[in-house]
Amino acid sequence: MTIAFLFICLFALMLIGVPIAVSLGLSGALTIMIFSEDSVRSLAIKLFETSEHYTLLAIPFFLLAGAFMTTGGVARRLIDFANACVGHIRGGLAIAAVLACMLFAALSGSSPATVAAVGSIAIAGMVRSGYPQAFGAGIVSTAGTLGILIPPSIVMVVYAAATETSVGKLFMAGVVPGLLLGLALMVAIYVIARKKNLPALPRASLREWLSSGRRALWGLLLMVIILGGIYSGMFTPTEAAAVSAVYAGFIALFVYKDMRVRECPKVLLDAGKLTIMLMFIIANAMLFAHVLTTEQIPQSIAASVVEMGLSPWMFLLLVNVLLLIAGNFMEPSAIILILAPILFPIAMELGIDPIHLGVIMVVNMEIGMLTPPVGLNLFVTSAVTGMSLPATIRAAAPWLVLLLGFLVLVTYVPAISLWLPEALGMP
Repeated sequence: MTIAFLFICLFALMLIGVPIAVSLGLSGALTIMIFSEDSVRSLAIKLFETSEHYTLLAIPFFLLAGAFMTTGGVARRLIDFANACVGHIRGGLAIAAVLACMLFAALSGSSPATVAAVGSIAIAGMVRSGYPQAFGAGIVSTAGTLGILIPPSIVMVVYAAATETSVGKLFMAGVVPGLLLGLALMVAIYVIARKKNLPALPRASLREWLSSGRRALWGLLLMVIILGGIYSGMFTPTEAAAVSAVYAGFIALFVYKDMRVRECPKVLLDAGKLTIMLMFIIANAMLFAHVLTTEQIPQSIAASVVEMGLSPWMFLLLVNVLLLIAGNFMEPSAIILILAPILFPIAMELGIDPIHLGVIMVVNMEIGMLTPPVGLNLFVTSAVTGMSLPATIRAAAPWLVLLLGFLVLVTYVPAISLWLPEALGMP
């Protein structure tokens, strides 16, 4: 009865247009007030506990680092470097856009930020060179999803907080899948470019390549600082996020000098708005998860699933279907915080590695970024290009097939996710 009321209340509120964060909080609060012996005061306590979760402190710092890098011209230099590396290949501008998304993803941790930073420059460049605008929009909106797969990743931080798993190990588990998906996109672009005879840039000279690499070096060093610092044990993922924010601000202001000190308050305000929006969703989602845990709902579902005799592959198939449906309607962090506490105990019972489950959930969230009505990357691409939302959806649709194929591969070949953390001996 309790679980039925909780979820009926959640979906009823969402259907009448109540924002997702408020829907999560209200459904959790009403369930506690009607069915639980918990005091109403526990609601307020749980909401404030969210702000004390050490792992979640990484989110505002990564958002601030992304804001500095987007404003400070790091994205433009990364695109120039990517063009110098692969621009001479047939379809090279599109391939370079994917490479730039991969590089920026390794700095920002956010898919919409990756699309906004790279798309605002790369799509216009492709159109000027003779590429169809829809082709460029489809590529960047899809490659932008790498922002939550290639570490650092805000969604991985949320999963780690929800399941008490290692953020560092999750980050390392995302490296190989991220590189593999980026390579798959590049190969697909090359095949299409050969068939459609899309243009290529002149081959960059060694001097031009070195020059673009030197200009992009300060941005590229941030990847070394974040991942190298975490793996070496120099600092935790949260501390790495704080270091990345300070570093990004420093290079934007004093190295590249694309920003002035008087622009800092606006950047801080923009990052603050994003943080408040995301943390409000997370706080309410954690309240919802608290109700699930208090009422022993995940344990009951886990027991039922085990009694059904589902094999691991069947369970993972159901997980993918559930997450793909949820991705159409909800923001990734909310999905993770609602479903991870339910799916995690079942996965453990079936012997599925929690890190592998985390990567599967993140790849599903990538696909959710491209599926209406709540696909964030679609809205950002539409805003960047000036294309209508239906046109943007049509542009991204063919690339969803590739992402779905990649999801199947990651789901049923755990070594893709687990090989690197195991090779590094991470506990």
